[in-house]
Amino acid sequence: MARCRLDCRVTAGLLLFAVLLVACGVPTPSGPATFSGELAYPWVTLQCDLGYRITGTEANRQAGDMIIEELRAQGWEVYEQTFTYKDTPVRNILAWKGEAADGGDAILIGAHYDTRRSADEEDPSQPVMGANDGASGVAVLLELARSLAWDTESRRIYLAFFDAEDNGRLDGWDWIVGSSYMAAHWGEAGESPLEAMILVDMIGDADQQVYYERNSDPGLSQALWGIAGQLGYAERIIPDYKYAMLDDHIPFARMGVRAVDMIDFDYPYWHTTQDTPDKVSAESLEVIGRTLEVWLESRE
Repeated sequence: MARCRLDCRVTAGLLLFAVLLVACGVPTPSGPATFSGELAYPWVTLQCDLGYRITGTEANRQAGDMIIEELRAQGWEVYEQTFTYKDTPVRNILAWKGEAADGGDAILIGAHYDTRRSADEEDPSQPVMGANDGASGVAVLLELARSLAWDTESRRIYLAFFDAEDNGRLDGWDWIVGSSYMAAHWGEAGESPLEAMILVDMIGDADQQVYYERNSDPGLSQALWGIAGQLGYAERIIPDYKYAMLDDHIPFARMGVRAVDMIDFDYPYWHTTQDTPDKVSAESLEVIGRTLEVWLESRE
């Protein structure tokens, strides 16, 4: 019965997505799939149309259901990791394709899909829409789910959608709750050992400035930023250090996994009520998505 309700609700969401693509005049891709910012952007608006995706709320559940349905539609296996934190239900979503060579060498790309329930430095009764802080990273992952092509017999790729990331300092909540739980329980459901983990967070700002992050693996950062430079994105993906972040990559780095946070922290609407879809750029989504796509598909 629950599965029937999920399928009916999310199928309606996917139909809305298709209608939106047609209405916006976005062409259906033909030939080899390539990451498209124009196809990624509607996933931002669809998430925001659900409302505030605060952990434990109906909108959060609907967002997770929509993510799961799209992943399955693109042929990905999906695992729902559920637990309770401070009497609140939390759900991480993990999708995968491919086989890890000799049981290892898997890669994880992650983003969080929850939103903050109280704006900072504004009326604390107002939540945050999270168009950039949450929805932009999810949009990149969902478009990667469509566009990625690699030798699935030699490498496994995971896509992780973390819940309960964004309510730190509110009512005694911690940050990065979902990713911390996933990292602590990695392997218990048969997950392959990880070679690398890349987090995409707040990467949709039209004024995009993604610097090296100080808690990220230097070698992997240089590889990713180098590809961005080769693609002509050096003015957006900037190979200089600026910030050190407590983010969803940290629990995996603590496991000994090479982890990188691709984050644009020069975002004036962070944790405000102004973090809305009009602040997000399809071009910025494409810059990140194409960089990841090239890096993932070029690995031997």
